[in-house]
Parts: sequence; C-alpha cells; structure tokens
Amino acid sequence: MIANTGDDIEIYGAHVSPDPDLVSFWLADRIDERGWGLEGDTFAVMDALRELGVEVWFNLGDRDLAWCLERARMRDEDGLHPTAALARLNESLGVSARVLPMSDDPVRTWIGTTAGWRPFQEFMIRQRAGGIVEGLEFRGAEQAQPSAEVLAAIERARAIVIGPSNPLASIAPILAVPGIREALSAAAAPVVAVSPVVGGEVLKGPTAAFMAFAALECSADGVANFYGELLDGIVADENVARLPTLQIDTRMDNAAARARVAEQVLDFAQALAE
Repeated sequence: MIANTGDDIEIYGAHVSPDPDLVSFWLADRIDERGWGLEGDTFAVMDALRELGVEVWFNLGDRDLAWCLERARMRDEDGLHPTAALARLNESLGVSARVLPMSDDPVRTWIGTTAGWRPFQEFMIRQRAGGIVEGLEFRGAEQAQPSAEVLAAIERARAIVIGPSNPLASIAPILAVPGIREALSAAAAPVVAVSPVVGGEVLKGPTAAFMAFAALECSADGVANFYGELLDGIVADENVARLPTLQIDTRMDNAAARARVAEQVLDFAQALAE
C-alpha cells in the first residue's frame, strides 16, 4: 500500500500521518467505528489539554497520540525515515503487509478557499471543509523523491489498484512526487482505479468540491478523465465508454462488501493482464 503523506501534521510534539496510519489500523483490524482512530481508545490527554486552556481542534486518542509521538522520537533520536519508522510501528500491531509513505521527504497539501490558504488538516477540521475550493498545492512535492521501496513495489506489482479516495486531495499528492507517475506508466501490471462516486454521489468527504475545482464531472467518467492514460481499466457502478469497465455495486458498507469488491477488482485486473 502506497499512502499519501500530504495530510501529515506536526502537533502536540507528535508527527501525525493520517493516511498511512489509518491504513495500518484497518489492516490490523484495530480501526474504531468512526473509521479514523484506534478501537477502544481514550482521550484523557486531549481532555487534560482542554483543562489547561489549550485549543484542541485536532482530536487524537491516547494510544493514537503515543503512536505518533513514537514516530517523532524515532525520527529525531534514531534518525529513521518515515518508511522505516512506520514499518517498526506496524510490527507492534502485527501488520505483515507493507504500508509505504509515498516519500520520505516532506510534502504538504494546502487548500485555497475564499477564506485564504490553509494546510489540509486545518481546512478539513477547523474550517470543516467549508467554502469553495479555489486552489490546491502540494508544497515540497517538486523537491521530493519516491522511496526505493515505493518504486520497487510498483515495478514488481502484478496489479496496481488506485483506491476510491479523493482523486485530487488523496491520490494527486502521490502522483505529484516526481518519478511515481512515470513508474506507474512504465509498470508491467495493469493499473485499475476504483471510482469514489457511487450512485451519482460521493459518500464521504469533499471529493465533489475538489472535482468541481478541477472542472471534472463528479462521475466515473470524471474520475477516468483525471487519471487519463495511467489507467488500463476502471471499477464503478456506471459504464465508462472509452475504458474497460467493471460495472459492479461499489458501495462498501461492511466487511463483506469490502471483501467482495476487493476480490472482484483483483479478478478484473488479472483479466486485463491476460
């Protein structure tokens, strides 16, 4: 799994990397019912900070905070890059799959709205993703490099699946790192995207606002147009005329539905490779 680090934030003395961490928590079967923290976590530290008069706008559970503090310590004291630090953290959860930050270099997503420019987390949480998206920047991307692990994973893959994340805010930062788009274009494996548009709407997050900013139709066609020639196929609940399409029910409300979609996507990718 190659994950976006453009959403990362330094806060409470910790290095929070939401996308890679949530993937890790899902793989460890430790995700909470909200889908963004550790199951059964407590919030004593956040409560104590509020009592001290601190504005707690970014809420982290106690164990989640410990995880992110340890990442910062490994970086500062042990000299570990994000890829190695995350691998060590995942060992503690028994995660055998490799979760790879898109780069060991810092890249940060900034969003421009009528209220001005904000880092991604401030836009999403403090601003509640409000206002019209007028700008999108991946600061640091031009100077960043993909890790050797990322490039090797792409080269050795038998299938490459772009998940149904926000194409502009979650996948575009990965593609903005020089060398990743080129590696995907050169990959022997088929590249398949899963559309985040289900039943004509986006079920989670401000994807529609970002698609509108990019002048893309909020549909499987719009998603396919964004990825362009990178794709060998797309998975959606509507047909895309110009691209091989696996047209299935892509709504994933529970574990059984997620497993079903995953199996069908991999079978589709395998068929494209044959």
